[in-house]
Amino acid sequence: MRTFDKIADISDYLRLQKEMGRKIGFVPTMGALHDGHLSLMRKAKEENELLVVSLFVNPLQFNNPEDLKKYPRNIRRDKNLLEETGCDVLFLPGVSEMYPEKVTIHYDFGSLEKVMEGAFRPGHFNGVAIVVKKLFDIIGPDKAYFGEKDFQQLAIIQKLVEMENLTVQIVPCPIVRENDGLAMSSRNERLTARERKMAPFIYQTLTEAEKKIRTMTPGEVKLFVRNKFADEPDFRLEYFEIADEKELQPVVNHDKTIGVRGFIAAWLGNVRLIDNMRFI
Repeated sequence: MRTFDKIADISDYLRLQKEMGRKIGFVPTMGALHDGHLSLMRKAKEENELLVVSLFVNPLQFNNPEDLKKYPRNIRRDKNLLEETGCDVLFLPGVSEMYPEKVTIHYDFGSLEKVMEGAFRPGHFNGVAIVVKKLFDIIGPDKAYFGEKDFQQLAIIQKLVEMENLTVQIVPCPIVRENDGLAMSSRNERLTARERKMAPFIYQTLTEAEKKIRTMTPGEVKLFVRNKFADEPDFRLEYFEIADEKELQPVVNHDKTIGVRGFIAAWLGNVRLIDNMRFI
């Protein structure tokens, strides 16, 4: 595995690889790797000659400084996992390398960024878009792989590619779950042993809601979920929304011509967890 921390060096190296006709599959990460990340990498490895992974905790997408400070970091472990997965190139830049000057770019994603995560984490998606666009410019991938656990982020990145007329193909990948249903996330590392045992409640509630949407209106299902969380004092429900998969706007009536998902964000102790599930 070749490791680079300078933009110029990795850009030069990958330019040579592309001149030799090698297709590049790219997986951007913030480290604290888990099997969800590794599943993206395995798919990228299968579909391309070269697997490139970035490991960069992007400060621009944290609207809460405490969240940035507490974000789990374990570079040695991450490198070992990358080696085992067959990563060819690791990009490991510092903040000053990525942002040598103050960043003033602002993207407008319209209604996509005004709901759910966008409503509760102002500025988050602009920070995501800035770093992803910069990484795409540096790496020049043929395909880039993103998990559906961050479904709204995936939609934002697809919109970014459309807005900027980028040639990279975005490959969505299914949510990877623990045996008890909890969606894999770097933030799970911050759960206490007791909280970890409780966390699958989110998945269980989504599963129940998915069944109820067949006989109940979206409004009734939302009330059901709110009541479920009200009975669990260790959790604080931030939002539960039933939205279409394309524009991520709230669904009032069932329409089987479009995909519909349930989206959830909840606090368990000091850890914020998100998940989603296809309903229709």
